[in-house]
Amino acid sequence: MPVLSEREPHPRARRGRGRRPAAEVRADVLAAANALLLSEGMGGFTIEGVADGAGVSKTTIYKWWSSKGALALDGYLSAAPCTPAFPDSGDIAADLTAQLGAFVRQVTGTAVGRVLVELVGQAQTDPALCEAFLERYTGPRRRLAAEAVRRAQGRGQLRLDADPEAIVDQLWGACYYRLLLPHGPLTEDFAAALVKDLLRGVRA
Repeated sequence: MPVLSEREPHPRARRGRGRRPAAEVRADVLAAANALLLSEGMGGFTIEGVADGAGVSKTTIYKWWSSKGALALDGYLSAAPCTPAFPDSGDIAADLTAQLGAFVRQVTGTAVGRVLVELVGQAQTDPALCEAFLERYTGPRRRLAAEAVRRAQGRGQLRLDADPEAIVDQLWGACYYRLLLPHGPLTEDFAAALVKDLLRGVRA
């Protein structure tokens, strides 16, 4: 899982003569959004705050982002430019356990985990953020996990009639459930038990 950089807050950009290049302005806005997310979370994240941190107007921000949630997600992802990956060791149980465990460590043990939870919550009432979150964050990761399950089916490790998408949703969905509604602890042991119990039912 990509990790948001916990770098120092981005200093307010100095206004010089003439118009700054659009790419420079956009980078300043994303850096300011990243810094504000880490320091204040979604509760204190505002377009005004980002505009002040980047040294731009709110109008400039709204030219590129239709909501504060969409801007927050871009700020989150801008500090985690690495491409999502799902290493394949040839052992689907080990790979799923490793990937799910890494997800649990990120969302429970880092500042960016708090931000991710807040983005998920904000997405429930922000259509632009929800669409962007599905397209740019969960979508690519679900596809990689589902492809790993299909490869395991091709190797004869899992039943061919098992639904890869359902397997992914059951594993990560259970973790998101405990993350958002903490009726029980979200731990690596819990994640490992999920994989073990689920694969018991879909082994070839």
